[in-house]
Amino acid sequence: MKILSQLKEINVYNVLKESGAVLEGHFRLTSGYHSRYYLQCAKLLQYPSRISMLLDYSLKEVGESIRLEQIETVISPAMGGILFGYLLAFKLDTRMIFTERKDKAMELRRGFEIKPGEQVLIAEDVITTGGSVFEVIEICKLFKACIKGIISIVDRSEGVSFEFPYFSLIKMQIDKYSPQDCPLCLSGVELYYPGSRKQQ
Repeated sequence: MKILSQLKEINVYNVLKESGAVLEGHFRLTSGYHSRYYLQCAKLLQYPSRISMLLDYSLKEVGESIRLEQIETVISPAMGGILFGYLLAFKLDTRMIFTERKDKAMELRRGFEIKPGEQVLIAEDVITTGGSVFEVIEICKLFKACIKGIISIVDRSEGVSFEFPYFSLIKMQIDKYSPQDCPLCLSGVELYYPGSRKQQ
């Protein structure tokens, strides 16, 4: 595992590690690849004060590129992004809404609405393939929202590109293997799938 970048003022990886968010074993990732590491940001989100501290530092950097005082709504995909988005909205003193999956498609439900031109910030916990975030982007476009940027706790995207400014608290690269060439499989280490969207 490589740490490619993180907040300059604080060691984000240590905060993740101390929170139990860095799991070691044999995992199947959302992409279908296998890895000896898995990031479970829900473990970090158990501690609001730690996320609050990280946001205090990260929003200073984000604020250099985005006029945060103009953000009207933070929107997150369920489930992983909800707690992070909620704390982010609290910091920005704005409202927070979320999308959720129904029949495999992401939707805006529960009476949530977005007005045309509303300035929104998309928040997610971990971005790997970017699938959920791309779905949220399409929902925002459908409602003619003004997307100001995207922010995540961890960026594991390895080349995923967004058309909007993207910020993360830490960028990591995790070793991964195809199922056919996985040394952990060859060693007989039990495989786990901890993700929220199981691949068949």
